[in-house]
Order: sequence, then C-alpha cells, then structure tokens
Amino acid sequence: MTVALHDLLPADLRRSWVIDGTCPDLDLYSLFRARQVADLHRTAVLDAKGKLCYTALDRKVRCLATGLRDLGIRAGDVVGVQLPNGRNAVIADLALAALGAVALPFPVGRGTLEAESLLRRADAVAVIAAVEHRGNRHAADLSDLAPALPALRHVIAAGPGNAPEGTIPLSELLRSDPRAFVPARPDPDSAARILVSSGSEAEPKMVAYSHNALAGGRGNFLASLMPDGIPPRCLFLVPLASAFGSNGTAVALARHGGTLILLEHFTPEAALAAVREHEPTHILGVPTMVRMMLDGLESTGEKLPAPTALVLGGSALDETTARHAARAFGCPVVNLYGSADGVNCHTGLSGDTPAADRQGVVAGRPDPRVAEIRIADTETREQLPDGTMGEIIARGPMTPMCYVGSPELDARYRTPDGWVRTGDLGFLDGDGVLHIVGRLKDVVIRGGVNISPAEVERELAAHPLVRDVVCVGVPDEVMGERLAACVVPRTTDALTLDSLCAHLTARGLEQRKHPERLLVVPELPLTPAGKPDRAALRERLTVNTGLRPKTAAPPLAQAG
Repeated sequence: MTVALHDLLPADLRRSWVIDGTCPDLDLYSLFRARQVADLHRTAVLDAKGKLCYTALDRKVRCLATGLRDLGIRAGDVVGVQLPNGRNAVIADLALAALGAVALPFPVGRGTLEAESLLRRADAVAVIAAVEHRGNRHAADLSDLAPALPALRHVIAAGPGNAPEGTIPLSELLRSDPRAFVPARPDPDSAARILVSSGSEAEPKMVAYSHNALAGGRGNFLASLMPDGIPPRCLFLVPLASAFGSNGTAVALARHGGTLILLEHFTPEAALAAVREHEPTHILGVPTMVRMMLDGLESTGEKLPAPTALVLGGSALDETTARHAARAFGCPVVNLYGSADGVNCHTGLSGDTPAADRQGVVAGRPDPRVAEIRIADTETREQLPDGTMGEIIARGPMTPMCYVGSPELDARYRTPDGWVRTGDLGFLDGDGVLHIVGRLKDVVIRGGVNISPAEVERELAAHPLVRDVVCVGVPDEVMGERLAACVVPRTTDALTLDSLCAHLTARGLEQRKHPERLLVVPELPLTPAGKPDRAALRERLTVNTGLRPKTAAPPLAQAG
C-alpha cells in the first residue's frame, strides 16, 4: 500500500503561483529534458569518475527508469535512495521522477535502525543503496531488513563491489533498453521527493515536496543568487541526500541547467582541490566545513578562483567565519536560513558579511517567490508586529505538502491555512529583515533558568583562539543541566574555561549564561547530513568523568 501524501496548502494558492509564473508547472524530468535538448553536450555532473554530459546522463536515466519499471515500480511508489554524492545518485533522482515515483533519499552513514524507520513509515517498495562506502555495507544491511518491511520488494545494490545475495545489481538495470520508455508526466503539484529532517524528533521527520515546490520555490532561491542568469556550476559539499542537497538535481540541474560538482566524501583537502580544478560558481556547505577549508588556506596563503557565492546553511554562521571566508574566497558569503520543514531566507549577494547583534543572527529579507515569513505568538499563534520576538512561521511556493505518515506532526507543525511552524525564535525588524534568535526547544535549563546555546556560540565564535564551537547541555544531579562548550582551537595555545568566560564577560554576556564545562577537540564530529553532531558531543561529555563543573560558578536561584 502506498503511503497517502496530501497537500496541506489550499489548491487555489498553489495554482496562483503557476499562473503568475512563480512555479514552472512541469515535472522535474520534463524540466531536465528541456535543458538537455537546449544544450546536448553541456556537462551535467563532475564526480570521481569524470565528466557526464546532459545527453549521456539522460540515456542512463532512461535505462534505469526502464529497469525500475520492469521491476513493477509505478507512479506514486516510494523508493529509498542511500547513495554517496556521485552520478548514480543523480541518475536515481531523475529516473524516479521520470516514472512519477517518489524519491526518499537519506545520507550514507545513517544506521539500519534509522533506515528501517524511514522505509517502514514511507511504505517504500524498493531501496537503492551502496554496496560499500567507508566501511558501511548499506545494501547488505538493508537486504537483511527486508523481511521486517512488508512493502519493500527490492533492494538494488550500487557498486563498486559485488552485489550481496538477494539484491539486484544497479549495473544490470542500467543496461536496460530505453528505446520504448515513455515518461510518466506526473502532476507538477504531486509528490516528487521526501526530504528527511535532521531535527530533534525521536524519529527523523519526513517531509513530502512536490515538483513545483522543488523546481519552483527552491529553484527561485538559487535563481536569486545567479545575477547573470548563466547556468551555475555548483560544488555541493553537503550530501545530495540531505535537505540542503535537494537543491542539486531538482534545482541546479532540472530548473537551471547547471553543472553539479560532487565529492563522494567531504574532506577540506578534496574540497579545495575541487575549487581549484573546476572553478565552481557556487559552493554550498555548512560553516564547519568552510572553517576546515580556511585552516588549509591559512597554512598556504593560496588564492583561489573566486566563485559567485559561498552559500552556507545547516547551522549558525558567525561574523568571524563570514568575514574570513569572504576574504579567502573573494566572494559574497550568503547566510542561508532554511530547513526541510519548509522555510528559506538568506542574506543575498550584497557583498556585506552576514551580521549578528545581541538579539540574533541576521538572515536577510524573505523572498515571497520562495517563502513568505511571519512572526507568531508562541501561545496564541497570532501574527506579531515588527520588532516583536516570536516563532518564525513560513508559507510560499516552496512549502512542502505534508509530513509523511505522521498526522500528529501535521497537527503540531502546520496551521489550518498551511503555514509551517518552524520551532525557531526570531523577529522581523522595521526594514523587513529577519533575525534568528534560537530554537524554542534548544535551551539548556540550569536550575530553572533558560540558556540559549546559540547565543553563547555566537559570542564564543568571536574569540581569536576559537576556530569552531558548539554548546550543549549535559545532565547534572544538582542543577538539572549545565552548559558545556565544545571548542576547536585555532592554535596550539591553551584554551581554558576561565579565559573563555572572561571573553564572554567582555562581550557583555551575563555570568549565568557562561559555560561550566569545556571540551577541546581537534575537529567537530559531523552527522551524515554534514551538520555538527551535537548528540555525539553530548554523549562524550556525559561519559567523560574528567570534566567537572566550574567551581567558581555559584548556584542559580530558581526562575519565578
């Protein structure tokens, strides 16, 4: 049985964005084909195997679509995809779109428990997975799961390496004869892809997006960063299988006819080499990745070919990183605020480094061709006037259809008229610029007093000896929780908790918000989606008996 995917936005509102030209009203494969016909030999993908032009890519897409159709995969079926960045991931995206099926990508490195949850809740009929990637044998693991997943009929194994017993080699499907294949031409307002959120739910949230929401709403986001309208050359440092990475096949290729430059696995050395060799116009990553690249550049003093924009999202971008990156890469640094749940706002190509103030990070002026943004009262849900802090809500052409298999999430995070509740706190100033303050749920409660880790991170990031920082709460028998700072130092000079707290005092941050534990690490662990792994840091702090509360910190009074 195929999972029901319904649209929580009013149909006439969706149609209005087609009528005014905001959305293209074509399915992703039709958009891709139009780009292919317009420029047959333009390079579509640059990966570890070399170049793949639009025409060669289209043939492989049609071969795979034919092979999947012959396996019985039909329009509306959900198919999981767990592949590293590379041409196979792009081929799978487009082949599923050509069939009218729904892609459910999730990054390599995610474990079997999470994969089982995603495939089960989405009623996935098949999954395409890597034979081996960095020690993970996803195809074999998913094949072992198949008996517990009644809807799952096929596990397709993508090489290199031998396909495990019971799986279907992707290479066989790519040898199918595509001459009789006829694309499905699905409704552009029907589901094309399920984005997996890396949020704080017990199980990852899955969010259904239509062809129009991806190519139209998300496509307009990238269009705003293409001043000359020339097809972009996008270096994706994040996985294509992440929410941020959904701007790859659907947007950079299908909507804009660009080129995808893909790294199978991020390292700062590989990323810098790709910038030198392929001269991307747009580099898309998370701040932690760029801080790693900046370290490599600082040691050599090398000058890179300047892209049009360095687009950073996934976690908070501080002023220090933005300023250093703008100087090193010679281009505007775009602070992107967005999520799988359906919100997008960015600082654009103004050339100014993204700013921060005492109340939050400046995220730019919302674009109604992507997502309109309002601020709502956290209790009454009423819209608040400019300058008033509340919950950020969003609605627009990129708004997703619904949560997948989770009506309780629809009830919690969607309003009756289709607005998305982000769970983020912020405000719109008098000029209509959005400021991000923090998360409603992302607070550390110490003795009844709420502390925002995001606020402390912003101030610590300005310390001259701090390259990267994440703050997390750790359990404490006396105070309930205490704030810990996990810091990557810039130099070998010793960082102490006292010196960090002295810096915070000088920045005007009151003592009750100071961290009481310090963990110094050579680099921050990353999740499979490329974001700092707060859970891993929290676990390390919890089990590390060598960490003790700061003795000088007095107990705090209970909040009234």
